[in-house]
Amino acid sequence: MFDIASSELILVALIALLVIGPKDLPRVLRAVGNWLGKARRMAAHFRSGLDEMVRQSEIEELEKKWAAENQRIMREFSADPVADNSSVRQYDSLPPPEIETGPTPDEAKTKTKAKTKAKAKAPTKSAAKVDPKS
Repeated sequence: MFDIASSELILVALIALLVIGPKDLPRVLRAVGNWLGKARRMAAHFRSGLDEMVRQSEIEELEKKWAAENQRIMREFSADPVADNSSVRQYDSLPPPEIETGPTPDEAKTKTKAKTKAKAKAPTKSAAKVDPKS
């Protein structure tokens, strides 16, 4: 951020040690650290406030766009399709799809009866096995 080289940092530390003295240096460094922490918190708070303002303005802009789009859609699709033939969509004039249906209940009964009659006429395995001695 400030682009301070390590040699410059060592020079500042040596000057601070000579000017302030080894006895008061920890107290001064603690005070400088507290001041830097407060400055960073204030900068973060300011940045978050700006971000919130930008976010709110973007939301308001999107709400305006959505409202305009909603009004356009409501105008477009609120027209009566019976009264206005030009608004009939292409798929509205198509016939309904062919649906394969199963047999009607009467057809199902006749098929079931036919199957049971065929089973009754067919010889069973027990009837086919006849004892040759008798």
